[in-house]
Amino acid sequence: MTVSTQTTAQILEQVQQSESTLGLRNQACRSKFFVHPHTTSKVCLFLHGFTAAPYQFEPLGKALFNKGYNVLIPLQPDHGLAGNWNRQNPPPLSTEIETYQQFVLDWLQIAKTLGEQVVVGGLSTGGTLAGWLALEYPQEIDRALLFAPYLSSYNLLFDGLIKILPIYFEWFNKDASGNFGYKGFRIPALRIFLELGEKLLKQAQKTEAAPILMVSSESDRAVSLSKQQDFFNMVLQHQPKSWYYCFDDSLHIEHRMMTKIEDNDYEELVITLAKAFVDSDLTWTQFQQLAKRIVQGASYEQIKQELNLDTQASQQMSAMMTQSLGCDRLKCINPSEM
Repeated sequence: MTVSTQTTAQILEQVQQSESTLGLRNQACRSKFFVHPHTTSKVCLFLHGFTAAPYQFEPLGKALFNKGYNVLIPLQPDHGLAGNWNRQNPPPLSTEIETYQQFVLDWLQIAKTLGEQVVVGGLSTGGTLAGWLALEYPQEIDRALLFAPYLSSYNLLFDGLIKILPIYFEWFNKDASGNFGYKGFRIPALRIFLELGEKLLKQAQKTEAAPILMVSSESDRAVSLSKQQDFFNMVLQHQPKSWYYCFDDSLHIEHRMMTKIEDNDYEELVITLAKAFVDSDLTWTQFQQLAKRIVQGASYEQIKQELNLDTQASQQMSAMMTQSLGCDRLKCINPSEM
């Protein structure tokens, strides 16, 4: 698909108009577009989680828009629709991964008209899709931000059940604050993402990806922390500009880690970390050196000179680390501790 900037504006307007007549569950489910009246140095394409909606990336999207970037957060196929969804009438989620892959490829082409470099990101299954883009199209992706990507379940027994069960499943936290999406789904609609995650783990062993930021949490009881760490270590073998960060268990940051409305009181730390990675060209080794110097009490001016960082990057990195260290949360920075 080839689109011009003018056509892009028309596409975004058509999406908004379509969603006005589609019958969505609520306003939180609408696509979010934060777009300047001109192309920008970077454009960010964010992919929300399974059964959720674009509201998950609104805080990060606004923060990056305020930094001067264009931001697209499209509603994924079959998500966010109003209806009396239940076991007898489950939401009409696709059971074909190609539906989602074509969706993100179409939006990648749209994003490319709005910025010189494309940053992709996603939460959970959205992170799995962003990881797929980073591995399949590294020449078109400047950075990939993977927030708690779904590569495997927290309990491996669940993986076995997901692969065989055809049943309807309701989220345990379906009535939790900030849950504006579906409360349940048929298992085959999730199975396709588990299968994609397994493929990514194999592909990462031999393929160079775009630089990846992997963000995990020890309190996440939905997806496998060890598989995320395995994936990162494989990516790092081919792409040294990748970073890994894991929130300490005592912060109680669960799977839905993007916003305060989904019970992450450290939303600003997520945003600062993402901004630091998007704007930085540091390798993993340099990132660790920076973390070590901050632990030792070095000022951002010292760090700037030692690591040859520009002022903005050194300030952002210092702010991110200081926020983390203020809660004594640096232990997962070192891959030797994984």
